[in-house]
Amino acid sequence: MSSGLPINTTIELCGDSLAGPHILLIQPLIVAENEVEKILSKEGIRVSSVNSVKQSKGIIADGNVNLILLDMDAMTELGPRILREFEGLDCVIMVNEHQATIAAEAMCAGAVDYIVKPFCPQQLLDAVRGALRLRQAIPNLIAVSPMSLQVLQLARRAAKTSATILIGGESGTGKERLARYIHEMSARAEKPFLAINCAAIPEAMLESILFGHNKGAFTGAVSAQPGKFELAQGGTLLLDEISELPLNLQAKLLRVLQEKEVERLGSNQTIALDVRIIAASNKDLRKLVACGLFREDLFYRLDVLPMNWPALRERPEDIIPLANYFIERYASQQGYRLSERACQLLLSYEWPGNVRELDNVIQRSLIMARGLHIQSVDLMLPNCILPEETVAADTWHAPEGLSETRRHAEFQFVLETLRRFRGHRTRTADALGMTTRALRYKLAAMREQGIDIEQQIQAEG
Repeated sequence: MSSGLPINTTIELCGDSLAGPHILLIQPLIVAENEVEKILSKEGIRVSSVNSVKQSKGIIADGNVNLILLDMDAMTELGPRILREFEGLDCVIMVNEHQATIAAEAMCAGAVDYIVKPFCPQQLLDAVRGALRLRQAIPNLIAVSPMSLQVLQLARRAAKTSATILIGGESGTGKERLARYIHEMSARAEKPFLAINCAAIPEAMLESILFGHNKGAFTGAVSAQPGKFELAQGGTLLLDEISELPLNLQAKLLRVLQEKEVERLGSNQTIALDVRIIAASNKDLRKLVACGLFREDLFYRLDVLPMNWPALRERPEDIIPLANYFIERYASQQGYRLSERACQLLLSYEWPGNVRELDNVIQRSLIMARGLHIQSVDLMLPNCILPEETVAADTWHAPEGLSETRRHAEFQFVLETLRRFRGHRTRTADALGMTTRALRYKLAAMREQGIDIEQQIQAEG
């Protein structure tokens, strides 16, 4: 079986050709002249053919299968339930014309696509090409937990439409990454994906940035500029933190969504739009509607396909795979790994900052770690108390094997925190996620290296 990481392969897709993938074909009968295998082999795809799920397990265990192509005629008894055997692997099913119900059930059970027999070579290649692109699109979207996989299944189905999508979820969960995932799986994948954070742009500028302006539309408009809607033509526009959009702009956005056209500021000419809109918010828009802070008609226009990206604490199965991904991404060399205690600490932490916080924690731990083992204290998680003797003896002694560059970065991190709290030891220790005793050990180690702590605090204060 697969390791469980659903997005863990790299497949080159050059134009319409497919290079290098390995497909497992499960059909009730294996014949010498297999048409499916013949079509795929011409495209450079390696095909392994078996006639039962039992025979497929050995091939799957090798870990190099990119896609399963499953003939439902081989599964007459179990039907779509058989897809549970392939959890973590993408599966395209082949059905007969009279098996519409089976196809629908299989899609709900996790199949990424289906094709109806008899099919032409192009139909087969289109289905395979689309399924392989799912893994190629965003290789670092880690989803292992059942909750995450359920969201991705919904995202895949949504990607096949042009309907407006509303993504909910706490800050830092990865809503923009999910929006990109939907875009990359859609027919708009070759067109632009643009994102705008409605909370990060001053209200006076937001209207122009969204809708564009003509020359002379306002003071400083020395030339005409297209807005985000125009720039995203043919593609996808993500309106992040949509809850922060001012009410007057909500009315204008509603008109754009209804009419599928936009007018630049200073112009009375309309520009037809072909843009997929995805909105995201970390607030409950229904509550904002009830409070009069968000237009009800706009909410229902956006809430066509709602989905919620769960908080990291709600999908603990994703934490360690995500941490390992960040280690691989940021480590200066190979070989870094989390200790068992570090893994336990990561799993027990609440993650109020979600994936964004985990990203920062792993970056920090790579600076603080000595050697290639990342210990629990290297994570420096707030409000996580460790035994004093562990902190004193195992971690905060000056690490002899640490390179000068990393040791300097470690010391600078502590000094910057001290400056932020004007030398206050207790508040600094709290911010660093350690006890005051542990901080004293660290400062003593820094003084041994010739660092004048008080002078450094005053110098930058």
